[in-house]
Amino acid sequence: MATTITLIPGDGIGPEITAATLRVLRAAGAELEYDEQQAGLASLHDRNRLLPDETLESIQRNRWCLKGPLTTPVGKGFRSVNVQLRKEFDLYANVRPVKTLFPGGRYEGIDLVLIRENTEGLYVGVEHFIGMDRDPRAAAESVMIITRFGAERIAHFAFEYARRHRRRKVTIAHKANILKCTQGLFLEVARDVARAFPEIECEDRIIDATAMYLVLNPYQFDILVMENMFGDILSDLMAGLVGGLGFAPAGNIGETHAIFEAVHGSAPDIAGKGVANPTAFLLSACMLLDHIGQQEVAQRIRLAVEKVLSSGQVRTRDLGGNASTDEYAEALVRALV
Repeated sequence: MATTITLIPGDGIGPEITAATLRVLRAAGAELEYDEQQAGLASLHDRNRLLPDETLESIQRNRWCLKGPLTTPVGKGFRSVNVQLRKEFDLYANVRPVKTLFPGGRYEGIDLVLIRENTEGLYVGVEHFIGMDRDPRAAAESVMIITRFGAERIAHFAFEYARRHRRRKVTIAHKANILKCTQGLFLEVARDVARAFPEIECEDRIIDATAMYLVLNPYQFDILVMENMFGDILSDLMAGLVGGLGFAPAGNIGETHAIFEAVHGSAPDIAGKGVANPTAFLLSACMLLDHIGQQEVAQRIRLAVEKVLSSGQVRTRDLGGNASTDEYAEALVRALV
């Protein structure tokens, strides 16, 4: 029986990469039914709501969601709808795998996973302006919140993920040398959790040194776990090791619900031109398939992606090629084995 999931095409290039992804999913035999809903600017335009109740009810009912990119204004305007969704369904674990998909890049053979706490830290949004000398915005203050509960469950998720996927090591990345309370608590709890997984090597590193060593020698890492904002930054750095955000899938996972998404932006400058690269969104759909027990279909799609990219004959503009989104999707369909 097919699994019904909530599908949010998203803003900008979202509808285009969604159409390409669905085409490949159908050709690969994914047993999915789609409950299409809106969120973000598309929903604001059509329904005057960034996140309609119907969308929330659909995700609540279906439990699994595949979501395209949603626009978030910088420095002003509304808060991130992505963050709202994570809070609404307590999607506390953000999983960002990065893997080399084609030869010729700066690094070969990269296979890393970043696991990020998704609901706490600076992204809780506890911030305000402080007025001084008739200037109501003379200063701004933001509060980082780390709880023992939140730190424990993300650390446990990371080590369980390592055990389940037979990974060798977990690196706890932190800034406990400076932020001794918040980051100190995170590190203390993660070390305690690590003791329950003696077969998995554990180390901890300062976050800025971790960034440097990821560039110098990424092969020394395997799985990395950290709090919210640090994970947001380092996951994009890690995507750069394998070609950029166009190859960066992600899953936001909770106890009962999960939302899978491409983490790149909505790219309004190329929206409607038919040149967007759907790879990250397609790989996010593969993560969803893994999550619901359709691993064989997911693996077939991943092998098709690697085959097409390795051949170098059909590549989208961001990879130096001239293939359209539809032409790339057609090549993936032909490559399915």
